[in-house]
Parts: sequence; C-alpha cells; structure tokens
Amino acid sequence: MFKKIIFLLLITISIDAKSIKIAVAANVSYAIDELIYEFNKENPNTKVLTTLGGSGKLTAQIKNGAPYDIFMSANMLYPSALYRDKIAISIPKVYAQGSLAILSNQKQDFSNWQELLQKKKIRRIAIANPKTAPYGKATVEALKNIKLYDKIKSKFVYGESISQTVSYTVTSANIGFIAKSSLYSPTMTQFKQNTNWCEINPQLYAPISQGIVILKRGKNNKDVKAFYDFIQSKKAKIIFKRFGYIVL
Repeated sequence: MFKKIIFLLLITISIDAKSIKIAVAANVSYAIDELIYEFNKENPNTKVLTTLGGSGKLTAQIKNGAPYDIFMSANMLYPSALYRDKIAISIPKVYAQGSLAILSNQKQDFSNWQELLQKKKIRRIAIANPKTAPYGKATVEALKNIKLYDKIKSKFVYGESISQTVSYTVTSANIGFIAKSSLYSPTMTQFKQNTNWCEINPQLYAPISQGIVILKRGKNNKDVKAFYDFIQSKKAKIIFKRFGYIVL
C-alpha cells in the first residue's frame, strides 16, 4: 500500500511539474542559478531550463526556430530586433545594466591599466567577440575612446561569449576584459580588486542595458509570465546588484 501511495505521489508531481526554456546571455551565467533558486521558492513546480551563450548566437538560434520561451540578452539591440520581427511578443525591458572589468590571473599594477596593456609582458589580451557579444562591443568602444584600440588590437584573442572570454583570461591570456558579474562567482573569489582586477570607467562605453523579452513560444504561458515578472522584481534586482550589476 505504501509503495502504491509513493507511486501515485510521483505521478502527481510529474504531472504538476512544468518546464520553461530560457536563452540566457553568458554574462548572466554567474547569477542565473541564484535567480532560479529564488524564483522556485514561490514557483516550486516550474522547472527552468537554461541555454547559455553569446547574445548574437542565441538570437540566430531563435530566428532559426530554437524552442525558447524567454530571451535574456546582454543588450537591447537583439531583443528589439526580435520584437520588430514579431518573434518576441513583449516589448523589450531592461532588467539590469552590466559593467566591464579587466582581469589578470597574475598580480598586476592596475593604477594605470592603459599603460599596462601596452607592455611587452602582456602578449595576449582576451576580449569577447564584438560582432556577437555586447561586452566585446563595449570593450572595443572603451579602447577606442581612449585611443588605445589600434595600439593593442594585435594582442587580442577572442571568446565567442563573455564566459569563454573569462575562461581564456584565467588560463591562456595574460589579461582580459570581462563582465564584472563574473567576479562574483564562487570560483573567482581568489581574484582581488586592484591586485587582479579593476573596474573600467563606465563613462568610456555606452550603458550595457540588458534586455528581456517573451518569445512566441511562451505566449499565454503563465509560468513563462511568472518568470518574466520575477526577473524584473525587487528580489531579482537584489541578486543582480550582488553580482555587480547596476539596477535601475
């Protein structure tokens, strides 16, 4: 009898459990688990499945029919294009603003990081691909604004997403431009501010306003709407702020 009750309970849980699929910009990978954990406190029967990647690549997947319900982009450009093409059904909303940082796995003098990047000992500089990754685009913009881009571009090694760029930075590159949010990951706590990293002045690049949209597949799905609303809630903003984002 006991086994029968357990079996029926498992069937009930299986029936009640729902899943939603979300395409998530790579820079959010460091915060997404905590966001989902907080969301599931009030929505325990909703399973959130995530696919991480560069915003440009995720947009291409969505345009080619990838089955996502929500897109959390690293900028507003891609969600706006999807909304314009009627692939997204909600007007793009900003959920957070990202920040750039420069990181090295070796101790460095960051008091003049512009000069540091030009030194011979810095042979490889990791940046995200500016064609597909908004953080890469912001990096190029910042370097051009201080007339440094042409002097160091021969040193660049490109990551397809900001998470791949972080990986390059801590393994094969001497230094790299990364999302500040990545520094709040538990695996990055050994890196210390002004010893291993420093923040890039946000006035050097246009605000990295990160946008969220509901896609056609998520239309009229209450679980999709619940997660969409949660990402814009005060609880989510607290988490984003803790991971180094600017919240409005």
